[in-house]
Amino acid sequence: MTPQAHKRSRLTTRLVAAAAALLLGGGGTALIAAGASADGADEDGPAQRSGPAAVASTVSCPDVGDRLRQVPRGAQLPVSRGLAALDRQVATAYEKMTAGGRGGKTDAMLQQLRQQREKTIGAMADAIGRSAPRPDALLKMSACKMKPTGQAISVGEQQGEGDAAQQGQDDAQQGQGDAAQQGQDGAQQGQGDAAQQGQDGGAQEQPPGGPSPDDFADIRSVQPNAQQPPQGDGASTGTFVSECGTNEEGHFNSDNVIVTPGVSNGAHHTHDYVGNETTDAFSTDQSLAASGTTCGNGDLSTYYWPVLRTLDGTSEHKPGAGHDGNVGSVLTPSDVKLTFSGSQAGDVTAMPRFLRIITGDAKAFTNGPANANASWSCVGFEDRQLKDKYPICPNGADVVRTFNFQSCWDGQNTDSANHRTHVAFAQQDGSCPAGFRAIPQLQEKITYDVPAGEQFAVDSFPEQLHKPVTDHGDFINVMPERLMNKAVKCINGGRDCG
Repeated sequence: MTPQAHKRSRLTTRLVAAAAALLLGGGGTALIAAGASADGADEDGPAQRSGPAAVASTVSCPDVGDRLRQVPRGAQLPVSRGLAALDRQVATAYEKMTAGGRGGKTDAMLQQLRQQREKTIGAMADAIGRSAPRPDALLKMSACKMKPTGQAISVGEQQGEGDAAQQGQDDAQQGQGDAAQQGQDGAQQGQGDAAQQGQDGGAQEQPPGGPSPDDFADIRSVQPNAQQPPQGDGASTGTFVSECGTNEEGHFNSDNVIVTPGVSNGAHHTHDYVGNETTDAFSTDQSLAASGTTCGNGDLSTYYWPVLRTLDGTSEHKPGAGHDGNVGSVLTPSDVKLTFSGSQAGDVTAMPRFLRIITGDAKAFTNGPANANASWSCVGFEDRQLKDKYPICPNGADVVRTFNFQSCWDGQNTDSANHRTHVAFAQQDGSCPAGFRAIPQLQEKITYDVPAGEQFAVDSFPEQLHKPVTDHGDFINVMPERLMNKAVKCINGGRDCG
């Protein structure tokens, strides 16, 4: 567990002010999306204080990175920087809207965000266009919108933030930092009684920016739903396990070497690493191959995922943590199991060295669940898997977090422009899509001993609200060729090796 400092960043302070008004922390209120008048006199009237429920919202923008199909070598760094800039722009817009975006001001901020994105996407398209066809279609992805979080809030609660909060928010929009901070402090103080009332009523206050109470489910209320795929006559049934520890060394950073290489804090959330000891934003194939490893069998591969935090209110003011709205104490896994298994349709072939795979989608809350691929459960209940909820486990049962990676490879590329199209999931019968070949399937299974009574959440981009559906895992294969061949031989031979 990393040391935690009780110091909140400017973003965290602003998000606390918004979250407190929700009592249950409905995902970081960006604005009142329904049921609120834009007329100031109406907002101040008694009827509004006991008015109808509204819906909290967040910022939703098209995912430019997912639409990339060709990035020439010379354009890779400009595109990486552009993707990181787009994420920063969305995070900043979310912060501003959370601090004070209401009524027509929201439209103005969305327009400003669109202009920023147009400029950034245009520069990315220019870089690609110097040695490949210019992807002009990307420019159509500049506009963003507000997405309801699904969490109802009371107009009266939002109005109850008080004149000091609104004054601070107005000043923040004008760039007057000191006045904004004073307003935020006033809002936070003014919301204390309401927040405490919610806690006294039996609800645990949530951290800024989510998650919502609706993001949790008692695992005992879930019907068994885990199914083992049928095995064909020629299935490869062996396994190969890499024992790489639980990150006892404290290898953390907020980089994203696969999606935004060469850019510090490209993830806006903290990643937890095992295996390769030097992985960061500036890693290359050569530096990874020259690194040490925490794996006992000489596996130099990089395995990583967003940290899990207990929602205890602590915050470190640094990138990827409180600086980006991720608060709470980092949980060290009690166990990490990395297993490579076979294909239900036949033998597997070796993965190429430096193959990069991402499973899941860090932006699935706003993108939609098409690429979401994490599962949550509890020890002793693993026949019950949750895809879009965090599990509430019985006393004594550890939380289990599972990622199953794509097991089909296009036979040519170790990566692709959107980091998805060079790999695929097997079809229902276990066979790979046309043009793909079966490779060992990696499963990352991470277990946590969550303190009794503590809620928890994964780190996320600020606007993704720590939703469980945004969970994701990453892998770079750096196994020496001899070790990979051993793994393939074990898997195809029906043996269990490590």
